[in-house]
Amino acid sequence: MTQLDVRVLIGSLRSASYNRKLFDASHELVPEGISLTEIPIWELPHYNQEIQQDPTPVVERFWEAIRESDAMLFITPEYNYSIPGVLKNAIDWASRPAGSSPIYGKPGAFFGASGGRSGTMRMQLHMRQVLPCLNMPLLLKPEVFIPNVADAFDDEGNLVDDRLKGQLIEFYEAFEQLIRLQRS
Repeated sequence: MTQLDVRVLIGSLRSASYNRKLFDASHELVPEGISLTEIPIWELPHYNQEIQQDPTPVVERFWEAIRESDAMLFITPEYNYSIPGVLKNAIDWASRPAGSSPIYGKPGAFFGASGGRSGTMRMQLHMRQVLPCLNMPLLLKPEVFIPNVADAFDDEGNLVDDRLKGQLIEFYEAFEQLIRLQRS
């Protein structure tokens, strides 16, 4: 079985964010056929068409990392009922250049965690509006909304919520099926 290279954009820049902790915990939850690699987004400039025409090395590396991937995963909190600005900026960069963007048509999935009770529902609705313009086949079920995320981790930052672990395992298994279906 071919190893699938899934690249991950984390929508929080905070080093100790719960969404980053979910990424870290996910390495033990994904099927053996998937590897997860983060693509850093913190150093991307604000999207600007003038920069796109003469891209910086940071942008070139970002585009190349996406090109090399089999699929894209977005793990992100919800900010002000929507997608964090830093993640939307990364999606805007990934969508360029128009007509030959590296993300166009790649399978995608997303989930996220928040300290509130909605568990990123509204952010996920916005992702469902943004990503289809990139012709991304999306994993829409199972949905993973993680409310009150602090309760899922112990004091050392380990994921200890067995119900959530089960949800993430189911999510990753379904994502692997979607990716393999798209590759066949």
